[in-house]
Amino acid sequence: MTFTRIARRGLVPVLAAGALALAGLVPAATATARASTPIRHVVVIDMENHSFDNLLGYWCDNHPRRCPDGGMPSKVTLSNGAVVTPDVMPDTVPDVNHQVQAQLAAMNIVGGTPRMNGWQNIAAIGSQNDSCSAATGYKCIGGYKPSQIPNITSLAQRFAISDMTFSMADSPSWGGHLYAAMASLDGFLGNNPVVPRGGQGGPGWGCDSRKVTQWRAAGGALKWVPSCIPDHNLPQANGGAFEPTPVAYHSTIFDELDHAGLSWRIYGAAAATGAGDGGYIWSVCPSLAECLYTSQRSRLVDHSQFVANAGAGTLPAFSLVTSGGSGGAVRASCHNKFSITACDNYVGSLVSAVENGPDWQSTAIFITWDDFGGFYDQVPPGTNPDGTQRGPRLPLIIVSPYAKARYTDTTSATFASILAYAEHTFGIAPLGPNDKQAYDFAHAFNYSQAPLKPTQMVTRPLPPSARHIRLTPALLDDPS
Repeated sequence: MTFTRIARRGLVPVLAAGALALAGLVPAATATARASTPIRHVVVIDMENHSFDNLLGYWCDNHPRRCPDGGMPSKVTLSNGAVVTPDVMPDTVPDVNHQVQAQLAAMNIVGGTPRMNGWQNIAAIGSQNDSCSAATGYKCIGGYKPSQIPNITSLAQRFAISDMTFSMADSPSWGGHLYAAMASLDGFLGNNPVVPRGGQGGPGWGCDSRKVTQWRAAGGALKWVPSCIPDHNLPQANGGAFEPTPVAYHSTIFDELDHAGLSWRIYGAAAATGAGDGGYIWSVCPSLAECLYTSQRSRLVDHSQFVANAGAGTLPAFSLVTSGGSGGAVRASCHNKFSITACDNYVGSLVSAVENGPDWQSTAIFITWDDFGGFYDQVPPGTNPDGTQRGPRLPLIIVSPYAKARYTDTTSATFASILAYAEHTFGIAPLGPNDKQAYDFAHAFNYSQAPLKPTQMVTRPLPPSARHIRLTPALLDDPS
């Protein structure tokens, strides 16, 4: 008999196929799944830092029927009266401040309504040249032509997209990766963690980082606390945080999958490597004490295993692919200061691995981006079921044999909607009000249709500018 720790349920026995499924040693179909769908594998590819208009705005200009809110505008009028012509962006993604304060400035919320015209108010961080002011040519306003991202736009054209998916909060990457697992920020503001004054930081951004970020109790003042979702049932002091913390425990999609005997993996950077953290900052598990300090950590594996598992037909029930790990995958993350060609190649390689593998006929792939990266989008976000403000609109592409071909889902959604899709597909419990009440992309699928065939992906040589990008510690730590 094997024992595993299930969130808030103590130690419970896991028998035979359930134990094997948890270890990822048998296909997820051996575990219980809802019989009404052929989907047995949900894959979430969580890339870095682009808004919907920034990636798909120019593509929308060529496909107006797919984009009810319009493509890239010919002119953008800002709140200061400036009229800006959007640029076609270079291969190296521009560096733009995308902290919480920058997102709020860009959205320009007046009377509770985001006006989406305050982009010139994105200020630089310290002396960095990452503002979106007139002095930088309003460099956050623009996007990529389809020829620059052929894999991403081919998938958008062939399969389904959502043109109304928003970030769950106006937060950069740390918060964006938290709600990929929890559908909540658990009271955190979402800004990327920093080393406290006089302290000495560790690896990444999570419970082992010895870093802090802003948090508030309901109706309370902001406090600087460890960047960790604690679990006081663990033997570690402070529930796994490096110092006492007021933050409450919050369950994750991984806990519910464990409870159902369903397999899962996070494909990213399993440890901090080389100069800086090499993608460990984005790996989700280290921010969750329950994951980092229990057997759940064995499910955080190097991103390279995804291609191997897809090729062998051993994908788990739920896969979360984050950027980082061996082979320079951080360079392919789509992040500011990295190559959009490398990003497009990487997305193509991940999708190709599934399309050409045995699990294609039973897989739904959600390709999305964790936050807006500081880049222009025209559609105002609303609020979440828990009353919190959503952040800017993000690209979302749904790739599956059962995705509706050339379809645009116009129902408002967030990352909680992806979790809701997995929960409804696998018959597992919601984590809180945001995913419980989320729209689950039901309109984007047709399980009765003739299954769609794969779309050919391409791999292009990197331009000279991409080959000269150096992975410095400061760049890897995503200071913006």
